[in-house]
Amino acid sequence: MTSVISLLTDYGLEDGYVAACHGVILGISPQSRIIDVCHLVPSGDVRRGAAILAQTITYLPAGVHVAMVDPGAGSHRAVVVEAGDNLLLGPDNGLLSWAIHAAGGARAAYEVSNQEFFLQPVLPTFHGRDLFAPVAAHLATGRAPADLGPEIRVERLVSFPEPTTLVHGGGVEGEVLSVDRHGNAQLSISSADLVMLGITSGDTLVLSLGRRRVSVPFRETFTAVQPGEIVAFVDSAGLIALAVHTGDASQLLGLPPGAHVRLSLVP
Repeated sequence: MTSVISLLTDYGLEDGYVAACHGVILGISPQSRIIDVCHLVPSGDVRRGAAILAQTITYLPAGVHVAMVDPGAGSHRAVVVEAGDNLLLGPDNGLLSWAIHAAGGARAAYEVSNQEFFLQPVLPTFHGRDLFAPVAAHLATGRAPADLGPEIRVERLVSFPEPTTLVHGGGVEGEVLSVDRHGNAQLSISSADLVMLGITSGDTLVLSLGRRRVSVPFRETFTAVQPGEIVAFVDSAGLIALAVHTGDASQLLGLPPGAHVRLSLVP
């Protein structure tokens, strides 16, 4: 197993929580290389964390990928999942599910319950430091996932439904996959979906939100419109995002994660 360990959390950067996790990992596995994927996931936003991890994991080296976003602070069992050449470690609350799919699907999964690999004492409010960090380090040193606890049937893992799109009737339907800290709404609709409809940059789209209809320019970047204007563009994941130049698209349009949308060309 490679010594790469990646970390994704909602811990923020104002305190020493992330540094404590780094310290625990390096105390057990000093040869490990740690990649900080993101520590600014909105507090408790499991869906946003799942989206970030899934859209990042294919660009990361094979290794142990740790995600720690759990509104219940340890209310879900800890699991490690073998997927492709990677081990994914985190709470069984759906956080890992999209990344598991992106990494090639789960081959095996284990409950993390063997306290031999934990930092003692384990505090109920900081499983990132006391459970996930030391377990990740032990895995990076070559300990087998099966040593951590009993095997779990992969179909029993908690999973978010895979985002879906439907191209029909001259338009494409999808959902808001996640909303970032700037209020940009990332859709499940891909650039390939728009290509199927003959839509290219420079066109104007109709954004349908229930009975509401909003005209939105489709441009290469959000800066291609004037401040305060809505724009659709292809983001770094190849998905369509809705933004407001120097504003908050999610708030302006009322688009929380999971909201249903439809895009089509202006007639």
